[in-house]
Amino acid sequence: MNTEELKASIRDVVDFPSKGIIFRDLTTLIKNGEYLHILSDALKELYADKGVTKVVGIESRGFISGSILAYQLGAGFVPARKPGKLPAVTVKKSYAKEYGVDTIELHSDAIDENDVVVLHDDLLATGGTMAAAYELVKSMNPKKIYINFSVELTALHGRDNLPKDCEVTSLLKY
Repeated sequence: MNTEELKASIRDVVDFPSKGIIFRDLTTLIKNGEYLHILSDALKELYADKGVTKVVGIESRGFISGSILAYQLGAGFVPARKPGKLPAVTVKKSYAKEYGVDTIELHSDAIDENDVVVLHDDLLATGGTMAAAYELVKSMNPKKIYINFSVELTALHGRDNLPKDCEVTSLLKY
């Protein structure tokens, strides 16, 4: 199986969530057990020898393959959530979006200086959410941070909004 088969399994939803947008729906990939297995193995291969101790998954679709990646690596999983969703003391970072401001939070004790972290989300579009998550995790002083996406929409140049000193990987590119 090659990446073109995985890409072909992703549904395009036209004009969602608003007119002019083509939404790349990964639920059609992950509902297929064989494809999900291939995706999870490919993610593991990227980080198997990097000493990863935590995977931070971005709400909400980043929870799916982020949790699988953490399990595959024997690492812990940390959810990056919208405000008010985490029950204990949190740290947060606000960021600008195309249509306003949003905030992302982590538990304040989720990451420490001994951690090697993979920040994971399902899709890189403009990069705003991931850039904020990176700054939040970086403020917790881990040893190393990697950034990963299952899919990257290259025409939106989201990589340009991510830190230049951080390794960024994407499995599938459009």
